[in-house]
Amino acid sequence: MTLVREIMTSEVACVLDTASSSAAAIMMRDMNVGALPVITEDRTLIGIITDRDIVLNGVARELPTTTPVGELGTLAVYSVKADDPVSAATDAMREFQVRRLPVLENNKLVGIIAQADIARNLPSQETGDVVEQVSASEGSTR
Repeated sequence: MTLVREIMTSEVACVLDTASSSAAAIMMRDMNVGALPVITEDRTLIGIITDRDIVLNGVARELPTTTPVGELGTLAVYSVKADDPVSAATDAMREFQVRRLPVLENNKLVGIIAQADIARNLPSQETGDVVEQVSASEGSTR
């Protein structure tokens, strides 16, 4: 049985909940990513911010670019534990229609697992099933 910790990305860039939406957007651009976990100073995960969140919850509402990401992101975050089996991550992705999940250990962020991690490490049929079921929800970007 493969554990989440074995295939997750452990070096995850994060953004503090107090950082501005423009700072988060610049980080995403520079790192070529579409989402960043939102943490407090002690690395407690409180949410996730996506490029879509910045556009729809910030720009489209004409909020200043200095608006803290903690006010724009999704504060209800689905996560898995580092010692969970990968099947727990795929089940959560299917159930909650998300493409990436923060990975926690002792309630602190230690990594992230994405569909791409699963695709590289699971049999192709199972990977296809996960991608199909997660992508079934129109507009799913998380």
